[in-house]
Amino acid sequence: MSFAPAFAEGKVNLLDFDRQGLQRFFADLDEKPFRAGQVLQWMHQRGLGAFEEMSNLSKPLRTRLGLISEIRPPEVVLEQASTDGTRKWLLQLDDGNRIETVFIPEENRNTLCVSSQVGCALNCSFCSTARQGFNRNLTTAEIVGQLWLAQRLVGEGENNRIGNVVLMGMGEPLLNFDHVVSAIRLMLDDFAYGLSKRRVTLSTSGVVPAMDRLREACDVSLAVSLHATDDALRDVLVPINRKYPIAELMAACKRYLDREGRRKITFEYVMLDGVNDTSAHARALQRLLRDVPAKVNLIPFNPFPGTSYRCSTPDAIEHFQTLLINAGLITMIRKRRGDDINAACGQLVGKVADRSRRTMRLQVAESA
Repeated sequence: MSFAPAFAEGKVNLLDFDRQGLQRFFADLDEKPFRAGQVLQWMHQRGLGAFEEMSNLSKPLRTRLGLISEIRPPEVVLEQASTDGTRKWLLQLDDGNRIETVFIPEENRNTLCVSSQVGCALNCSFCSTARQGFNRNLTTAEIVGQLWLAQRLVGEGENNRIGNVVLMGMGEPLLNFDHVVSAIRLMLDDFAYGLSKRRVTLSTSGVVPAMDRLREACDVSLAVSLHATDDALRDVLVPINRKYPIAELMAACKRYLDREGRRKITFEYVMLDGVNDTSAHARALQRLLRDVPAKVNLIPFNPFPGTSYRCSTPDAIEHFQTLLINAGLITMIRKRRGDDINAACGQLVGKVADRSRRTMRLQVAESA
């Protein structure tokens, strides 16, 4: 693979490369492969964006890198801070589109919620992001660049280190498979962020063939947006269910865990008043998950303009949780974080330049 055409058109963004890609890049420059590890450490572990500061590279190489390449994350357009410490950044991409990234600090860990697409094609009826339509997939640089940028913005020091990444922002990660996997490999790489597979969680609405591919490529922690236990309701809430119904989804979940029985899949379940929150729904969820190593994350619905859904009452959510716990399921209620700045689950919207491509992309998703 030659990088000469990219050099001719403009500078190469080195955030686009995982270690293997960066090794090929340096091979094209007639440089040794170990240069890839050195540059990865400077970029991702030390957060450098200037080649002249990379002191273990020769001066001629630093000069050459400056001429043909760059380290360019998305641009921060707006930062908002919640009263609970959550921070949300509106990031602008080169083509004018915008995405959102959320930093969630907690007492013992810091989590970054990362976007994988501009908008989303899956049109889940309870999600504000779906209302924005779909424009395009993010590049590897635009995905891992969110982590690169966020770590610089929150600062250095052990208390500020981002130790968990969740791909739960805008978009369906498995419909941007190659770029998402490349970004995840950087998150896991000891020369970059060195996160464990348990500390990187990918959330999917259930793109079954891509779940099988992910298992082979990098079996990070998996969260499945379930939200219903029967196909009729899930067809409405999560339309991709029409292509990959619940039985196929659950079989894929079991295959994903074949390698390591100690792990569990997190099933996300948004609590919608009068829709999916009754005792009967809880019992159906117990039956559905009885043969799957599972954790359940109950998500209070976060309202947005134009929606007809309402959040279940606190009593209903707690009763639902009690029924699941009594059935032996590890069940948590997700804390509301950042909802005063629209940074909570299902509220990320960014800015999508062209909504008309959503239908086309949904057709592609259904043929996957």
